[in-house]
Amino acid sequence: MRGGMAAKRPVNMAISWIKRQPPKVKAFMAVVAGMAALVFIRFIVHDHDNLFVASEAAHAIGISVLIYKLMKEKTCAGLSLKSQDLTALFLAVRLYCSFVMEYDIHTLLDSCTLVTTLWVIYMIRFKLKSSYMDDKDNFSILYVILPCAVLALLIHPSTSHNIVNRICWAFCVYLEAVSVLPQLRLMQNTKIVEPFTAHYVFALGVARFLSCAHWVLQVLDTRGRLLTALGYGLWPPFVLLSEVVQTFILADFCYYYVKSLVGGQLVLRLPSGVV
Repeated sequence: MRGGMAAKRPVNMAISWIKRQPPKVKAFMAVVAGMAALVFIRFIVHDHDNLFVASEAAHAIGISVLIYKLMKEKTCAGLSLKSQDLTALFLAVRLYCSFVMEYDIHTLLDSCTLVTTLWVIYMIRFKLKSSYMDDKDNFSILYVILPCAVLALLIHPSTSHNIVNRICWAFCVYLEAVSVLPQLRLMQNTKIVEPFTAHYVFALGVARFLSCAHWVLQVLDTRGRLLTALGYGLWPPFVLLSEVVQTFILADFCYYYVKSLVGGQLVLRLPSGVV
């Protein structure tokens, strides 16, 4: 018992020290921690394509947590239907692009994720509608769908594929980057996040980080040739930027999740301004 308390003491002291730092210092420390994690992953993972598979696996674990919550607890409280709708939309578009452009193992993984996401939507919209927090899930999805569509029209791949397919490809990349925003807004509105929802969103954060690490390390390993292989113009850097954006969107939540976990708190309480 004393040994466990002694082990937690340095961790708690470190967390307290970080909390006292100004925002700029925290941001700098987050960047340094992210770079250190990338360096660590680069040395232990030799085939960086495995990072993408690991990203899909982390997303699948998150979906599994959702399924358990919906089936066992019979409640969808704390879940954003709008985030699930956006997820289903970008997965459906990405599946279409996979079928007409580059059918591979990722197509199968996306198919499984889309089916489970549609099941979650069905449960929230019909079976467990009474527990859905409609008043808290107040993020307008048009604020993300329309900008992503306009951006896809302006900036998309310059490959030899059909122009419609290239625009669809860009649209799903941009939409995936911001699809979690309604879920974060709902959690900010409620201030309290129950365990299963917190586990799900943290799994999304891990998935996004692994996906971002996959792209960054691929660019480093190919000395930038991967970006030129994606085409020319603004599209290659915007693909990488989208990966970075979706990682940093969830970084703040993941920090409070780990902090709550280390502190032994089952229910996550979010301070104002996290989203």
